Amino acid sequence: MSSPRYATSCVERFLEYVKIDTQSSEDSDSFPSTPGQLVLLQRLHDELMTLGLDDVSMDGHGYVFATVPATSGKQNVPVIGFLAHVDTSPEMSGQGVKTIVHENYNGQDLRLPDDPSAVIRFRENPHLAGQIGNDIITASGTTLLGADNKAGVAEIMGAVEYLLSHPEIAHGPLRIGFTPDEEVGNGTAHFDVGKFGAYCAYTMDGETLGELQVETFSADSITATFHGFNTHPGFAKGKMVNAIKVAADFLGRLPKDGLSPESTEGFEGFVHPYVMDAAVERTSVKLLVRDFNTSELKEMEQLVEQLAQQAVAAYPGANVEINIEKSYRNMKQVLEQYPEVVENACEAFRRAGLQPRIEPIRGGTDGSRLSFMGLPTPNIFAGEHNFHSRFEWISTSDMRKAVEVIIELCRVWEERAV
Repeated sequence: MSSPRYATSCVERFLEYVKIDTQSSEDSDSFPSTPGQLVLLQRLHDELMTLGLDDVSMDGHGYVFATVPATSGKQNVPVIGFLAHVDTSPEMSGQGVKTIVHENYNGQDLRLPDDPSAVIRFRENPHLAGQIGNDIITASGTTLLGADNKAGVAEIMGAVEYLLSHPEIAHGPLRIGFTPDEEVGNGTAHFDVGKFGAYCAYTMDGETLGELQVETFSADSITATFHGFNTHPGFAKGKMVNAIKVAADFLGRLPKDGLSPESTEGFEGFVHPYVMDAAVERTSVKLLVRDFNTSELKEMEQLVEQLAQQAVAAYPGANVEINIEKSYRNMKQVLEQYPEVVENACEAFRRAGLQPRIEPIRGGTDGSRLSFMGLPTPNIFAGEHNFHSRFEWISTSDMRKAVEVIIELCRVWEERAV
């Protein structure tokens, strides 16, 4: 394992941050959705203050913003931002995370001691092949690790600390932001772009070393609510219309060989039923609609409505309501108008010894919405793998390389400022 170009505390910070349970919740009416997120956000606020920043704020929704002042004479360099979210996925517990540092990884399967069945197998994780000799961090087998996105948080904090202690590195004003509830789709719900005050930003929330993501899905959600008629089942002949069966008929009509997550890849879109609230009188099905081409969403939504109406027609007395909600749009539509935002990131990658790999995200990031809110925001790797699961892992080498990219990116913007 080679020594990092910039020695920072990012790994040590990460090992502390993951101890705080920040799992977000889809069922909460509060914001942030869980109190643990505020614990970490307050800690980050206090740590930024301790580093000597005097422009640190935490608003009533938990958003933590701070400014790293420009070095001498660089106040006119465009303000750039770095963002990460503190919450972890609702899909897997983040309580009582116990980290394991697997030193000098040699290609073995990683066995997680708190569950004998939990094994991160080398053959099933091809990115491990590039980590021989590095240190790998995992959880112990019963929780997720939290690298999504506490790795990004720790990397930003490590870079801030380094820049403050090395004023010889010239850079313009930097804005730092830590946000809640990204995992439940609300990370930008109360984000004040004007208050953040940056020309552009970069989320540190990507996966593999060297990846730069400038394109996301465009996304909508559909709720199909099937209405039937319930009565005593002993006397139901000719009367009962079972909405559960109507919904099941609809689900059976969805394409099986395409347009589903399990049958698509690359730039292919999908329709994905993911939640059902079922009863005889009323059954609702929630579906995700995703495609990189925004115009394709309407065609998929029309297909869903057509299949729902076909299912209803097979059950006299049933009916269906279709509700479509816009989620986010492909940030490429915005980033194409700001080529320097992407090119400067590519140059920073190259200066860090990485060949940038521009990959699409088969999902979305806060940058998707922020870009359309007036803050162009591509996504940079943080090094996280197998996120949202107890098989999550991250390389300390990749984390340190992400810090290097942040610092080089600050330098590139300063050098190219007009």
